[in-house]
Amino acid sequence: MTTPAALAERRGNVMIITINRPEARNAVNSAVSTAVGDALHLAQNDPDVRAVVLTGAGESFCAGADLKAISRRENLFHPEHREWGFAGYVHHYIDKPTIAAVNGTALGGGTELALASDLVVAEERAKFGLPEVKRGLIAAAGGVFRIVDHLPRKVALEMLFTGEPMSAADAAKWGLINEVVPDGTVVDAAIALADRITCNAPLAVWASKRVAMGVDKGVIVGDEPGWARTLREVIAVMRSEDAKEGPLAFAEKRQPVWKAK
Repeated sequence: MTTPAALAERRGNVMIITINRPEARNAVNSAVSTAVGDALHLAQNDPDVRAVVLTGAGESFCAGADLKAISRRENLFHPEHREWGFAGYVHHYIDKPTIAAVNGTALGGGTELALASDLVVAEERAKFGLPEVKRGLIAAAGGVFRIVDHLPRKVALEMLFTGEPMSAADAAKWGLINEVVPDGTVVDAAIALADRITCNAPLAVWASKRVAMGVDKGVIVGDEPGWARTLREVIAVMRSEDAKEGPLAFAEKRQPVWKAK
């Protein structure tokens, strides 16, 4: 039997979605995008689900996109709902509060999943960062425009320009995450936070989220220009020689030679 790429379980009024590819450090492929996206859709339409926790199996939260799948030219998105974006999550708005329970490294796409979540709880060992520029790429799953909303501008730009990681402690200091907890306890901590939310009137919580996030007809209106700019820029970047050189240098275990073309 095929192992599910993501698992969904209920604990009271909380749905826990676990990316279930520990052998690949929970890298995202089409199966992950489909399973996570479908679970979110189910949560949105189930009135008994009042909050969602997203985490990863094993000791990694999410290592970003599955590079092996990319090398095989496989689609990484939900086959019927490409508009939901990376992991079926980053462009998939739901009214229910979402909490990322970061149980390990969350670089690249992992950080973008955290940025797409309403709240974030992370283990002490967790690291956040957008290292795409080190490979000739950009953080195309919302990271480039969302990071400047979540951090002081100069801190965010340093992360974007250097591609260097940030510790969980520093992420908490700058307000990127809500709480740092001991290793191995993050899911329980996220559920405890969810319980503090789900004891409140659900319609009021969901309406508050829509207003706070600037949502009209299921779309975060303020994010749409950022998505449009990201698409325009990523098309140009992906056609460049540098975008080919970065992954090649990584595979050959050498420093890349950039040409700015």
